[in-house]
Amino acid sequence: MQQSHQTKRIQLFFNLIDRITAAQGLNSEQIVDINKLRLLPQGTFGRAWADFLDQNNLQPLTSGSRRKQLHDGVHVLTGYGSDTIGEAEVQAFLLGAKFTIFNLAIALGLLPIIYKRLPVQTRFIKAKIWQAYQRGLKCQFDPDSWEPELLWSKTLTDVQTLFFGL
Repeated sequence: MQQSHQTKRIQLFFNLIDRITAAQGLNSEQIVDINKLRLLPQGTFGRAWADFLDQNNLQPLTSGSRRKQLHDGVHVLTGYGSDTIGEAEVQAFLLGAKFTIFNLAIALGLLPIIYKRLPVQTRFIKAKIWQAYQRGLKCQFDPDSWEPELLWSKTLTDVQTLFFGL
């Protein structure tokens, strides 16, 4: 089976991220073991993480920095989808939670793709991205220091309450 052009571009992007973080000494050992997460009870954060990956036909990110490897957990934590808009929401959320030029570059790179695909929904999309950014500003979440591996057995609601005070 031949990889799509977009899949190849994403893999090249992830490889670049890994090289940059390796040069900075930021790469970590594998954190996410999807088989272990699948064994957790329904309703737990870890099981929700595994279910998210399975439902979206994704494999866990198992190389590079902690922040990269834990990226899918941010989708689970926030409830943002894995589509282009959901990815933009995650990047906006991360910008609000802890600004990095890297997240800004990703978010700005996604905007033209979104606007090209969904030009009639531009206002709606801008509002969603702004809400995600505001949510990041207000939360108690640090994408560089959170330790989801200590939270996998807690309920998803408890983990969300920890960071968002729901």
